[in-house]
Order: sequence, then structure tokens, then C-alpha cells
Amino acid sequence: MSFELNKVLIERFSRQIVLKNIGIVGQRKILNSKVLIIGAGGLGCSVAEFLTRAGVGTIGIIDYDLVNLSNIHRQSLYNEKDLEKLKVKVSQEKLKLINSQVKINIYKQKINYKNFSKIIQNYEYIVDGSDNFETKFLINDFSLRFKKNLITGAISKFDGHIFSFNFLKKSSPCLRCFYQEEKISNDIFNCEFDGVLGTVAGIVGTMQANEVLKQILNIGQNLNGFILILDLLNLNFRKVRLMKKKKCLCN
Repeated sequence: MSFELNKVLIERFSRQIVLKNIGIVGQRKILNSKVLIIGAGGLGCSVAEFLTRAGVGTIGIIDYDLVNLSNIHRQSLYNEKDLEKLKVKVSQEKLKLINSQVKINIYKQKINYKNFSKIIQNYEYIVDGSDNFETKFLINDFSLRFKKNLITGAISKFDGHIFSFNFLKKSSPCLRCFYQEEKISNDIFNCEFDGVLGTVAGIVGTMQANEVLKQILNIGQNLNGFILILDLLNLNFRKVRLMKKKKCLCN
């Protein structure tokens, strides 16, 4: 499916098109891009919403969970009327109200080593909004295997981490290079155990969406090979280079 700019789309995206780093050519790239989001929670909602508003043509969303009351304070696509409904279905409906022309593919399943390979091949950019390290490593490994661009986010309390990996480049490290322990508890960066301020999810998710758009457009500085560490309680931000681990899948 290929999108072309017409008068309506030019008006819709006029504030982006006027930017010299985007223009008509850049907006056409956005319209014809394909992004897969794993997790329709605090991070995934913000990512999906802002990529939809920016004009990304095809968005895939993977999640098997239902909306519950504790989600609503940080998961911006849901409200009280959505309780006990499938997150992917609600997300699809809300996003189509924002931009009726975007193609939203939903996957009501938990990803694993059997089903993920069929899904990931249809997308260029992968966004990890999951909340456990078993899933994060699976996403990392398949993105590496299929040479995808991966933007990973993690949140807890008042803190956020954002990683970006361009696996088209052999020099790129991966998530396993940072978390070098053989086994990592899923309690780390887990909102259920540690709690999280709702705005932290919105900020980190929006920044992930921003990184996706920069990669699509190939503009500005990016986080490829870096980790951005955000302490939003004390407003401390650090960008740290991530080195490749010698004995790692990415070598």
C-alpha cells in the first residue's frame, strides 16, 4: 500500500511539511513507513498516538491484555468506558478517529519464538513498549536477526531508559550488551512492582516516537548505540555510549 500526497494530506501535515528537514519528500517517507509497536501500555499508547498524528502509513500493535482501571492514569488511549476491553481493539478504534487513513494492524497475542518471525518481517521499524525482560530480549533477538531498526523504552517510578539500535549496521550493539547478566528479574522496570508517575510514560513514549520519525527521515542526531537515561524527578538526563559485548549475539 503506497500513499501519495494530495491537498487534504498536505493541509493535515502542513506544520510538518514546512520544516526544512521534512518537506514533501520527508512527509512522503513518513506516509509510506511501517512501524510495529509491541505493547499497548503506557509507552505503546503514546508511541502509537503520535506516529498516527505524524502520518505513519502502517502501524502494527501487539498486545493480548485487557484494559483495567490501574492502566488509565498512564495509558493515554483508554478511558473508563474501555474497561475489560482488548487493548489492541480499543487502540485501533481510537487511532482511526485521529487519522482515518492510517492502516492499523492488530495482533491479539503474546509474542513468542514461533509467531513473532511472521509478524516482524512486515515492518521496517520496531518499537519495544513491553514491561518485562523476557519479551525485551525476544524483541531484541528477532530485530537483530531480521536487521530491523529497534527503539526500546523502559520506565519505572520517575525514571526512563531509551535505547536505539540500527541492526542494518554490523557495528551496532544490542540490548544484551547493556544487560549483561544471564538472568534479569522481570521486577526491574516493572510498573506493577515499582510504580510509575503517569507523565513519565507519556514523556518516554513520545521520545520513542520522535526517534522513530528521525530514523524514517534520516535527520538529526540519533541514539543508535547509545542509551538515554532520564531522571524526571530531578531533571537529570544522560546520554551514554553502549559498547558491544565480545560474546554476544550481535557479533
